Amino acid sequence: MIFHDTKMKWAFVCLAYTLAAFAHGQDLEAGKANYTTCVACHGADATGNPALNAPALAGQSADYLARQIGHYQSGVRGADARDTVGRQMQGMAATLASPEAVANVAAYIASLPAGDGGDAGEHDTRNGEVQYNAACGACHGANAQGNPSLNAPNLASLDEAYLRRQYANFQQGIRGSHPDDKYGRQMQMMSSMLATDKDLDDVIGFILAQ
Repeated sequence: MIFHDTKMKWAFVCLAYTLAAFAHGQDLEAGKANYTTCVACHGADATGNPALNAPALAGQSADYLARQIGHYQSGVRGADARDTVGRQMQGMAATLASPEAVANVAAYIASLPAGDGGDAGEHDTRNGEVQYNAACGACHGANAQGNPSLNAPNLASLDEAYLRRQYANFQQGIRGSHPDDKYGRQMQMMSSMLATDKDLDDVIGFILAQ
């Protein structure tokens, strides 16, 4: 099927992923087999590897994971020339050849237990909690555990470097600028909420302490 309208094409892709999730999303064995291409960077338990700029995937909902893979495949995410890590993920996402494969690998990853995001380091605990609750808590939850009903990912299982990189990507328009990235555009707006680098440090410290 050929689409000349980008929005119509993306709507069709999203529908395909949704239908595949209902029909095939519980095929965890197929998902585990598909995940073998991800192990080298994200780890066998999907808890990530900061040294390879690979975030933890375990702890995220299947819907969120499938949406992000779809974003990479369609150019919604990772297309900006400044996003070198995201451009690598575009190539890897392309190895999942069908919506069923995406749904299966997302379901498999979502079945794995979340890991620990790492050391919180030095930070102002009180300021981090205040700033987090003001800017992030309504969507991502009181303990940064995420909220699938609001399409808000788990932050507590992510590492410091990834959290900083994605916050900067939203601030600079590297992520969230595509017209089909509705939730990314929301995050672009929210990325202006923290007034200083110290506030960001404290918020990340609060998230990693959860």
